[in-house]
Amino acid sequence: VQLQASGGGLVQAGGSLRLSCVASGRTFSSYDMGWFRQAPGKEREFEAAINWSGGSTYYADSVKGRFTISRDNAKNTVYLQMNSLKPEDTAVYYCAAKLRSASAQAMGVTHLYNYWGQGTLVTVSS
Repeated sequence: VQLQASGGGLVQAGGSLRLSCVASGRTFSSYDMGWFRQAPGKEREFEAAINWSGGSTYYADSVKGRFTISRDNAKNTVYLQMNSLKPEDTAVYYCAAKLRSASAQAMGVTHLYNYWGQGTLVTVSS
């Protein structure tokens, strides 16, 4: 599956952005989807995930209550709505896909995701 992320940009602290990730090549509903981010000098880290049906979502503590992940299987698209953005949210954001599973613990594990988009830069100014 090929993933194309978009929607990044420059925003002031307290603002909002919505990232999108369009998938092509395979049956989108076969995959759980995740959003990860990587700040300069840091490792890539999990932010949010959604299971194949959209019925279950998972968040890192750092974004819980501010970010919302959703998906539209008819449009082969996953979204990340980011509100109340902070300067520490500045990073390159990546969408990723893994074959669907029943394991909630697997949703936040970076190396279990088989497919990655190219990343979109989010910069939050103070």
